[in-house]
Amino acid sequence: MMQWEQLLSLRKHGDKGKRLRTEEDDARLGFEVDYDRIIFSSAFRSLQDKTQVIPLSKTDFVHTRLTHSLEVSVVGRSLGRLVGKRIIDKYPYLREVHGYQPNDFGAIVAAAALAHDIGNPPFGHSGERAIGEYFSIGNGRQYQDGLTPKQWQDLVDFEGNANGFNLLTASRPGIEGGLRISYATLGAFMKYPKESLPKKPTPSISDKKYGFFQTDAAFVTEVASELGMIRKDRGDDIAYQRHPLAFLVEAADDICYTIIDFEDGINLGLVSEEFALEYLIKLVKDSINTAKYNELATKEDRLSYLRALAIGSLINDAVSVFMEQEELILQGNFHSALTDKSRFKAQMDDIITLSVRNIYQSREVVEKELVGYQIIQTLLDTFIRALNNQAAGAITGYDKLVLRLLPERFRTEKEGLYERLLHVCHYVSLLTDGKALELYETIKGTHRVR
Repeated sequence: MMQWEQLLSLRKHGDKGKRLRTEEDDARLGFEVDYDRIIFSSAFRSLQDKTQVIPLSKTDFVHTRLTHSLEVSVVGRSLGRLVGKRIIDKYPYLREVHGYQPNDFGAIVAAAALAHDIGNPPFGHSGERAIGEYFSIGNGRQYQDGLTPKQWQDLVDFEGNANGFNLLTASRPGIEGGLRISYATLGAFMKYPKESLPKKPTPSISDKKYGFFQTDAAFVTEVASELGMIRKDRGDDIAYQRHPLAFLVEAADDICYTIIDFEDGINLGLVSEEFALEYLIKLVKDSINTAKYNELATKEDRLSYLRALAIGSLINDAVSVFMEQEELILQGNFHSALTDKSRFKAQMDDIITLSVRNIYQSREVVEKELVGYQIIQTLLDTFIRALNNQAAGAITGYDKLVLRLLPERFRTEKEGLYERLLHVCHYVSLLTDGKALELYETIKGTHRVR
Protein backbone atom coordinates (compact mmCIF):
# COMPACT_ATOMS: atom_id res chain seq x y z
CA MET A 1 0.00 0.00 0.00
CA MET A 2 1.33 3.44 -0.91
CA GLN A 3 2.00 5.96 1.87
CA TRP A 4 1.25 9.67 1.56
CA GLU A 5 4.42 10.82 3.33
CA GLN A 6 6.46 8.93 0.71
CA LEU A 7 4.26 9.98 -2.22
CA LEU A 8 4.86 13.65 -1.32
CA SER A 9 8.64 13.39 -1.69
CA LEU A 10 10.45 16.67 -2.34
CA ARG A 11 13.55 14.87 -3.64
CA LYS A 12 14.99 16.01 -6.98
CA HIS A 13 17.47 14.52 -9.44
CA GLY A 14 20.98 14.47 -7.98
CA ASP A 15 19.95 14.83 -4.33
CA LYS A 16 22.14 12.78 -1.98
CA GLY A 17 19.65 12.77 0.87
CA LYS A 18 16.00 13.45 1.56
CA ARG A 19 14.42 16.90 1.55
CA LEU A 20 12.20 17.28 4.59
CA ARG A 21 8.99 19.31 4.43
CA THR A 22 9.67 20.69 7.91
CA GLU A 23 12.90 22.26 6.60
CA GLU A 24 11.29 23.90 3.55
CA ASP A 25 11.03 27.66 3.18
CA ASP A 26 7.28 28.29 2.98
CA ALA A 27 7.96 31.43 0.94
CA ARG A 28 9.69 29.29 -1.73
CA LEU A 29 8.27 25.78 -1.40
CA GLY A 30 9.92 23.11 -3.56
CA PHE A 31 6.67 22.16 -5.28
CA GLU A 32 6.12 25.81 -6.19
CA VAL A 33 9.64 25.94 -7.62
CA ASP A 34 8.54 23.09 -9.94
CA TYR A 35 5.75 25.31 -11.26
CA ASP A 36 8.13 28.22 -11.81
CA ARG A 37 10.69 26.10 -13.66
CA ILE A 38 8.04 24.71 -15.96
CA ILE A 39 6.47 28.06 -16.77
CA PHE A 40 9.85 29.63 -17.60
CA SER A 41 10.95 26.72 -19.83
CA SER A 42 11.19 27.12 -23.60
CA ALA A 43 9.09 23.97 -24.07
CA PHE A 44 6.22 25.56 -22.15
CA ARG A 45 6.50 28.85 -24.06
CA SER A 46 6.15 27.00 -27.36
CA LEU A 47 2.60 25.99 -26.31
CA GLN A 48 1.43 29.54 -27.10
CA ASP A 49 1.46 28.63 -30.81
CA LYS A 50 0.33 25.02 -30.64
CA THR A 51 -3.09 23.69 -31.47
CA GLN A 52 -5.65 22.85 -28.81
CA VAL A 53 -8.65 22.22 -31.08
CA ILE A 54 -8.47 24.48 -34.13
CA PRO A 55 -5.06 24.13 -35.82
CA LEU A 56 -3.30 27.33 -36.92
CA SER A 57 -6.36 29.29 -35.81
CA LYS A 58 -5.84 33.03 -35.48
CA THR A 59 -9.23 33.57 -33.83
CA ASP A 60 -8.55 35.45 -30.63
CA PHE A 61 -10.94 33.56 -28.38
CA VAL A 62 -9.89 30.02 -29.36
CA HIS A 63 -7.65 28.22 -26.89
CA THR A 64 -4.06 27.28 -27.60
CA ARG A 65 -2.20 24.55 -25.75
CA LEU A 66 -0.78 27.28 -23.51
CA THR A 67 -4.11 28.74 -22.39
CA HIS A 68 -5.51 25.23 -22.03
CA SER A 69 -2.54 24.20 -19.86
CA LEU A 70 -2.89 27.26 -17.63
CA GLU A 71 -6.59 26.54 -17.14
CA VAL A 72 -5.96 22.85 -16.38
CA SER A 73 -3.36 23.96 -13.84
CA VAL A 74 -5.85 26.28 -12.10
CA VAL A 75 -8.45 23.50 -11.93
CA GLY A 76 -5.75 21.06 -10.77
CA ARG A 77 -4.68 23.41 -7.98
CA SER A 78 -8.27 23.58 -6.70
CA LEU A 79 -8.63 19.80 -6.86
CA GLY A 80 -5.32 19.31 -5.06
CA ARG A 81 -6.07 21.78 -2.28
CA LEU A 82 -9.55 20.39 -1.64
CA VAL A 83 -8.26 16.82 -1.57
CA GLY A 84 -5.23 17.89 0.49
CA LYS A 85 -7.42 19.38 3.20
CA ARG A 86 -9.42 16.18 3.48
CA ILE A 87 -6.34 13.93 3.38
CA ILE A 88 -4.64 15.89 6.18
CA ASP A 89 -7.85 15.83 8.22
CA LYS A 90 -7.90 12.06 7.74
CA TYR A 91 -4.17 11.59 8.43
CA PRO A 92 -3.22 14.44 10.83
CA TYR A 93 0.31 13.03 11.28
CA LEU A 94 1.09 14.36 7.80
CA ARG A 95 0.90 17.88 9.25
CA GLU A 96 1.91 17.19 12.84
CA VAL A 97 4.95 15.00 12.11
CA HIS A 98 5.97 15.83 8.53
CA GLY A 99 4.75 19.41 8.16
CA TYR A 100 2.62 18.97 5.04
CA GLN A 101 -0.18 21.44 4.32
CA PRO A 102 -3.25 21.24 1.99
CA ASN A 103 -1.61 23.73 -0.36
CA ASP A 104 1.28 21.27 -0.92
CA PHE A 105 -1.17 18.95 -2.67
CA GLY A 106 -2.46 21.88 -4.72
CA ALA A 107 1.06 22.93 -5.71
CA ILE A 108 2.01 19.42 -6.84
CA VAL A 109 -1.13 18.93 -8.94
CA ALA A 110 -0.90 22.47 -10.36
CA ALA A 111 2.70 21.95 -11.52
CA ALA A 112 2.03 18.51 -13.01
CA ALA A 113 -1.12 19.82 -14.72
CA LEU A 114 0.77 22.83 -16.07
CA ALA A 115 3.17 20.42 -17.80
CA HIS A 116 0.63 17.83 -18.89
CA ASP A 117 0.75 18.83 -22.59
CA ILE A 118 4.36 20.02 -22.71
CA GLY A 119 5.44 17.05 -24.84
CA ASN A 120 2.68 17.30 -27.43
CA PRO A 121 3.86 17.95 -31.01
CA PRO A 122 2.44 20.72 -33.20
CA PHE A 123 -1.01 20.29 -34.79
CA GLY A 124 -2.71 18.62 -31.84
CA HIS A 125 -3.18 14.87 -31.52
CA SER A 126 -2.82 14.53 -35.29
CA GLY A 127 0.82 15.54 -34.69
CA GLU A 128 1.36 12.45 -32.53
CA ARG A 129 -0.29 10.28 -35.17
CA ALA A 130 1.79 11.86 -37.95
CA ILE A 131 5.04 10.99 -36.14
CA GLY A 132 3.86 7.44 -35.42
CA GLU A 133 2.71 6.82 -38.97
CA TYR A 134 5.97 8.13 -40.41
CA PHE A 135 7.56 5.08 -38.81
CA SER A 136 4.72 2.56 -39.13
CA ILE A 137 3.71 3.17 -42.76
CA GLY A 138 5.99 5.96 -44.02
CA ASN A 139 9.66 6.28 -44.92
CA GLY A 140 10.63 5.49 -41.33
CA ARG A 141 9.70 1.82 -41.79
CA GLN A 142 13.23 1.17 -43.04
CA TYR A 143 14.63 1.62 -39.50
CA GLN A 144 12.66 -1.12 -37.76
CA ASP A 145 15.32 -3.84 -38.13
CA GLY A 146 17.87 -1.67 -36.31
CA LEU A 147 15.75 -1.29 -33.16
CA THR A 148 14.50 -3.43 -30.29
CA PRO A 149 10.73 -4.08 -30.19
CA LYS A 150 10.24 -1.55 -27.38
CA GLN A 151 12.34 1.11 -29.11
CA TRP A 152 10.30 0.61 -32.26
CA GLN A 153 7.02 0.79 -30.34
CA ASP A 154 8.14 4.10 -28.78
CA LEU A 155 8.28 5.53 -32.30
CA VAL A 156 5.27 3.97 -34.03
CA ASP A 157 3.09 4.92 -31.03
CA PHE A 158 4.84 8.24 -30.38
CA GLU A 159 3.30 9.54 -27.18
CA GLY A 160 3.17 13.12 -25.95
CA ASN A 161 3.08 11.99 -22.30
CA ALA A 162 6.37 10.09 -22.66
CA ASN A 163 7.86 12.98 -24.59
CA GLY A 164 6.81 15.36 -21.82
CA PHE A 165 8.54 13.26 -19.16
CA ASN A 166 11.72 13.36 -21.24
CA LEU A 167 11.52 17.13 -21.70
CA LEU A 168 11.14 17.64 -17.94
CA THR A 169 13.95 15.26 -16.91
CA ALA A 170 16.50 14.64 -19.69
CA SER A 171 20.07 15.65 -18.92
CA ARG A 172 22.36 17.43 -21.34
CA PRO A 173 25.89 18.80 -20.88
CA GLY A 174 25.91 21.13 -17.89
CA ILE A 175 22.22 20.58 -17.13
CA GLU A 176 21.83 17.36 -15.18
CA GLY A 177 18.26 16.18 -14.58
CA GLY A 178 16.63 18.61 -16.99
CA LEU A 179 14.37 21.03 -15.08
CA ARG A 180 15.04 19.11 -11.82
CA ILE A 181 11.39 18.70 -10.90
CA SER A 182 10.53 17.15 -7.53
CA TYR A 183 9.74 13.46 -7.64
CA ALA A 184 6.22 13.99 -6.25
CA THR A 185 5.39 16.26 -9.19
CA LEU A 186 6.93 13.81 -11.67
CA GLY A 187 4.83 11.02 -10.13
CA ALA A 188 1.67 13.09 -10.48
CA PHE A 189 2.64 13.92 -14.06
CA MET A 190 2.85 10.24 -15.10
CA LYS A 191 -0.70 9.25 -16.01
CA TYR A 192 0.59 6.09 -17.70
CA PRO A 193 3.64 4.82 -15.75
CA LYS A 194 4.48 1.96 -18.12
CA GLU A 195 6.62 1.14 -21.15
CA SER A 196 5.25 1.15 -24.70
CA LEU A 197 5.11 -2.69 -24.63
CA PRO A 198 3.06 -4.62 -23.82
CA LYS A 199 0.45 -2.41 -25.45
CA LYS A 200 -2.81 -2.01 -23.49
CA PRO A 201 -2.29 -5.21 -21.47
CA THR A 202 -5.35 -4.52 -19.29
CA PRO A 203 -8.46 -2.31 -19.38
CA SER A 204 -6.99 -0.24 -16.51
CA ILE A 205 -6.85 3.50 -17.22
CA SER A 206 -3.12 3.52 -16.37
CA ASP A 207 -2.46 0.99 -19.17
CA LYS A 208 -4.33 2.97 -21.83
CA LYS A 209 -1.10 4.56 -23.17
CA TYR A 210 2.54 4.60 -22.13
CA GLY A 211 4.43 7.20 -20.15
CA PHE A 212 8.17 7.04 -20.88
CA PHE A 213 10.64 6.17 -23.60
CA GLN A 214 13.31 3.48 -23.25
CA THR A 215 15.90 6.23 -22.70
CA ASP A 216 14.11 7.22 -19.48
CA ALA A 217 13.28 3.79 -18.04
CA ALA A 218 16.04 3.77 -15.41
CA PHE A 219 15.10 7.21 -14.06
CA VAL A 220 11.40 6.33 -13.95
CA THR A 221 12.31 3.30 -11.83
CA GLU A 222 14.29 5.57 -9.48
CA VAL A 223 11.41 8.05 -9.15
CA ALA A 224 8.80 5.34 -8.60
CA SER A 225 10.96 3.62 -6.00
CA GLU A 226 11.46 6.87 -4.06
CA LEU A 227 7.70 7.53 -4.11
CA GLY A 228 6.75 3.98 -3.11
CA MET A 229 4.63 3.49 -6.23
CA ILE A 230 3.46 -0.13 -6.57
CA ARG A 231 5.21 -2.09 -9.31
CA LYS A 232 2.96 -4.30 -11.41
CA ASP A 233 3.96 -7.95 -11.72
CA ARG A 234 4.98 -8.12 -15.38
CA GLY A 235 8.36 -9.79 -15.25
CA ASP A 236 11.04 -7.59 -16.81
CA ASP A 237 8.49 -5.11 -18.20
CA ILE A 238 8.39 -1.86 -16.22
CA ALA A 239 4.93 -0.76 -15.11
CA TYR A 240 3.56 0.84 -11.95
CA GLN A 241 0.24 1.68 -10.40
CA ARG A 242 -0.43 5.39 -10.66
CA HIS A 243 0.66 7.98 -8.15
CA PRO A 244 -2.68 8.96 -6.54
CA LEU A 245 -2.38 12.63 -7.53
CA ALA A 246 -2.13 11.62 -11.20
CA PHE A 247 -5.87 10.93 -10.99
CA LEU A 248 -6.41 14.60 -10.11
CA VAL A 249 -4.21 15.83 -12.98
CA GLU A 250 -6.22 13.65 -15.34
CA ALA A 251 -9.52 14.92 -13.90
CA ALA A 252 -8.43 18.54 -14.33
CA ASP A 253 -7.64 17.88 -17.99
CA ASP A 254 -10.89 15.97 -18.54
CA ILE A 255 -12.94 18.76 -16.98
CA CYS A 256 -11.25 21.50 -18.99
CA TYR A 257 -11.29 19.91 -22.41
CA THR A 258 -14.88 18.74 -21.98
CA ILE A 259 -16.20 22.18 -21.03
CA ILE A 260 -13.75 24.59 -22.68
CA ASP A 261 -13.34 22.87 -26.05
CA PHE A 262 -17.14 22.90 -26.13
CA GLU A 263 -17.12 26.62 -25.38
CA ASP A 264 -14.65 27.21 -28.24
CA GLY A 265 -16.94 25.32 -30.60
CA ILE A 266 -19.85 27.52 -29.58
CA ASN A 267 -17.83 30.72 -30.05
CA LEU A 268 -16.75 29.52 -33.51
CA GLY A 269 -20.34 28.79 -34.48
CA LEU A 270 -19.68 25.05 -34.78
CA VAL A 271 -22.22 24.37 -32.02
CA SER A 272 -25.41 26.43 -31.77
CA GLU A 273 -25.93 28.41 -28.56
CA GLU A 274 -29.36 26.85 -28.13
CA PHE A 275 -27.85 23.35 -28.12
CA ALA A 276 -25.01 24.43 -25.86
CA LEU A 277 -27.17 25.99 -23.21
CA GLU A 278 -29.32 22.90 -23.02
CA TYR A 279 -26.25 20.67 -22.49
CA LEU A 280 -24.51 22.94 -19.98
CA ILE A 281 -27.63 23.66 -17.92
CA LYS A 282 -27.95 19.91 -17.26
CA LEU A 283 -24.59 20.11 -15.49
CA VAL A 284 -25.44 23.13 -13.35
CA LYS A 285 -29.17 22.82 -12.68
CA ASP A 286 -28.50 22.45 -8.93
CA SER A 287 -26.37 25.58 -8.65
CA ILE A 288 -27.62 28.02 -11.29
CA ASN A 289 -29.06 31.36 -10.18
CA THR A 290 -31.82 31.73 -12.77
CA ALA A 291 -32.42 35.39 -12.06
CA LYS A 292 -28.74 36.24 -12.46
CA TYR A 293 -28.51 34.15 -15.61
CA ASN A 294 -31.50 35.90 -17.20
CA GLU A 295 -29.87 39.29 -16.61
CA LEU A 296 -26.90 38.37 -18.84
CA ALA A 297 -27.36 40.07 -22.20
CA THR A 298 -24.66 38.49 -24.38
CA LYS A 299 -23.87 34.95 -25.46
CA GLU A 300 -20.30 35.33 -24.20
CA ASP A 301 -21.45 36.31 -20.70
CA ARG A 302 -24.05 33.52 -20.56
CA LEU A 303 -21.45 30.95 -21.62
CA SER A 304 -18.87 32.26 -19.14
CA TYR A 305 -21.37 31.99 -16.29
CA LEU A 306 -22.41 28.45 -17.20
CA ARG A 307 -18.79 27.39 -17.78
CA ALA A 308 -17.71 28.61 -14.35
CA LEU A 309 -20.60 26.82 -12.64
CA ALA A 310 -20.00 23.63 -14.63
CA ILE A 311 -16.31 23.52 -13.76
CA GLY A 312 -17.12 24.14 -10.09
CA SER A 313 -19.65 21.30 -10.06
CA LEU A 314 -17.19 18.90 -11.71
CA ILE A 315 -14.35 19.86 -9.34
CA ASN A 316 -16.46 19.16 -6.24
CA ASP A 317 -17.68 15.89 -7.70
CA ALA A 318 -14.13 14.72 -8.59
CA VAL A 319 -12.97 15.47 -5.04
CA SER A 320 -15.85 13.39 -3.64
CA VAL A 321 -15.05 10.47 -5.93
CA PHE A 322 -11.34 10.63 -5.04
CA MET A 323 -12.01 10.56 -1.30
CA GLU A 324 -14.53 7.73 -1.66
CA GLN A 325 -11.91 5.69 -3.54
CA GLU A 326 -8.80 6.92 -1.68
CA GLU A 327 -7.97 3.65 0.06
CA LEU A 328 -8.39 1.64 -3.16
CA ILE A 329 -6.19 4.19 -4.94
CA LEU A 330 -3.43 3.78 -2.32
CA GLN A 331 -3.69 0.01 -2.70
CA GLY A 332 -3.34 0.30 -6.48
CA ASN A 333 -6.81 -1.18 -6.90
CA PHE A 334 -8.65 1.72 -8.53
CA HIS A 335 -8.47 1.53 -12.32
CA SER A 336 -10.82 4.20 -13.72
CA ALA A 337 -10.64 7.90 -14.40
CA LEU A 338 -12.37 9.90 -11.65
CA THR A 339 -14.74 11.37 -14.23
CA ASP A 340 -15.82 7.85 -15.22
CA LYS A 341 -17.28 7.53 -11.71
CA SER A 342 -18.80 11.01 -11.73
CA ARG A 343 -22.50 11.52 -11.16
CA PHE A 344 -22.24 13.85 -14.18
CA LYS A 345 -20.71 11.21 -16.48
CA ALA A 346 -23.76 11.00 -18.75
CA GLN A 347 -23.85 14.78 -19.20
CA MET A 348 -20.09 14.90 -19.92
CA ASP A 349 -20.43 12.07 -22.43
CA ASP A 350 -23.21 13.95 -24.21
CA ILE A 351 -21.04 17.06 -24.50
CA ILE A 352 -18.04 15.07 -25.77
CA THR A 353 -20.19 13.26 -28.37
CA LEU A 354 -21.47 16.59 -29.67
CA SER A 355 -17.94 18.06 -29.65
CA VAL A 356 -16.55 15.13 -31.64
CA ARG A 357 -19.23 15.49 -34.28
CA ASN A 358 -19.35 19.27 -34.57
CA ILE A 359 -15.86 20.44 -33.56
CA TYR A 360 -13.15 17.77 -33.78
CA GLN A 361 -14.47 16.50 -37.12
CA SER A 362 -15.28 19.92 -38.57
CA ARG A 363 -13.93 20.75 -42.02
CA GLU A 364 -11.54 23.41 -40.69
CA VAL A 365 -9.97 20.99 -38.22
CA VAL A 366 -9.68 18.18 -40.79
CA GLU A 367 -8.09 20.45 -43.41
CA LYS A 368 -5.48 21.80 -41.01
CA GLU A 369 -4.68 18.33 -39.64
CA LEU A 370 -4.01 17.16 -43.21
CA VAL A 371 -1.54 20.01 -43.63
CA GLY A 372 0.06 19.06 -40.31
CA TYR A 373 0.62 15.47 -41.44
CA GLN A 374 2.47 16.62 -44.55
CA ILE A 375 4.59 19.13 -42.63
CA ILE A 376 5.63 16.79 -39.81
CA GLN A 377 6.48 13.84 -42.02
CA THR A 378 8.56 16.01 -44.35
CA LEU A 379 10.51 17.48 -41.42
CA LEU A 380 11.17 14.03 -39.92
CA ASP A 381 12.37 12.66 -43.24
CA THR A 382 14.70 15.57 -43.93
CA PHE A 383 16.37 15.83 -40.52
CA ILE A 384 16.64 12.06 -39.93
CA ARG A 385 18.32 11.56 -43.31
CA ALA A 386 20.81 14.33 -42.57
CA LEU A 387 21.70 12.99 -39.10
CA ASN A 388 22.03 9.41 -40.36
CA ASN A 389 24.26 10.51 -43.24
CA GLN A 390 26.39 12.46 -40.78
CA ALA A 391 26.73 9.39 -38.52
CA ALA A 392 27.67 7.22 -41.52
CA GLY A 393 30.32 9.68 -42.71
CA ALA A 394 28.36 10.30 -45.92
CA ILE A 395 27.06 13.79 -45.18
CA THR A 396 26.25 15.93 -48.23
CA GLY A 397 26.34 19.68 -48.67
CA TYR A 398 22.56 19.72 -48.50
CA ASP A 399 22.64 17.74 -45.23
CA LYS A 400 25.04 20.26 -43.71
CA LEU A 401 22.66 23.09 -44.59
CA VAL A 402 19.73 21.16 -43.12
CA LEU A 403 21.57 20.55 -39.85
CA ARG A 404 22.38 24.25 -39.57
CA LEU A 405 18.65 24.84 -39.30
CA LEU A 406 18.71 22.99 -35.96
CA PRO A 407 19.06 25.00 -32.75
CA GLU A 408 22.52 24.61 -31.21
CA ARG A 409 21.45 22.15 -28.51
CA PHE A 410 20.04 19.78 -31.16
CA ARG A 411 23.26 19.65 -33.22
CA THR A 412 24.93 17.13 -30.92
CA GLU A 413 25.76 13.87 -32.68
CA LYS A 414 24.01 10.73 -31.42
CA GLU A 415 25.76 7.38 -31.71
CA GLY A 416 22.80 5.00 -31.79
CA LEU A 417 20.05 4.83 -34.41
CA TYR A 418 17.28 4.89 -31.78
CA GLU A 419 18.83 7.92 -30.10
CA ARG A 420 19.06 9.77 -33.45
CA LEU A 421 15.48 9.00 -34.40
CA LEU A 422 14.15 10.02 -30.99
CA HIS A 423 16.35 13.14 -31.07
CA VAL A 424 14.62 14.33 -34.27
CA CYS A 425 11.20 13.48 -32.83
CA HIS A 426 12.02 15.57 -29.74
CA TYR A 427 13.05 18.49 -31.94
CA VAL A 428 9.97 18.35 -34.15
CA SER A 429 7.70 17.96 -31.12
CA LEU A 430 9.00 21.21 -29.66
CA LEU A 431 8.20 23.24 -32.77
CA THR A 432 5.23 25.56 -32.73
CA ASP A 433 2.63 25.18 -35.47
CA GLY A 434 3.94 28.35 -37.13
CA LYS A 435 7.63 27.40 -36.92
CA ALA A 436 6.92 23.93 -38.31
CA LEU A 437 5.13 25.51 -41.27
CA GLU A 438 8.00 27.95 -41.83
CA LEU A 439 10.60 25.14 -41.78
CA TYR A 440 8.50 23.07 -44.17
CA GLU A 441 8.27 25.97 -46.62
CA THR A 442 12.04 26.52 -46.33
CA ILE A 443 12.80 22.87 -47.09
CA LYS A 444 10.30 22.80 -49.94
CA GLY A 445 11.73 26.03 -51.38
CA THR A 446 8.46 27.94 -51.15
CA HIS A 447 9.46 30.20 -48.24
CA ARG A 448 10.16 33.75 -49.37
CA VAL A 449 13.80 34.67 -48.63
CA ARG A 450 14.07 38.32 -47.67
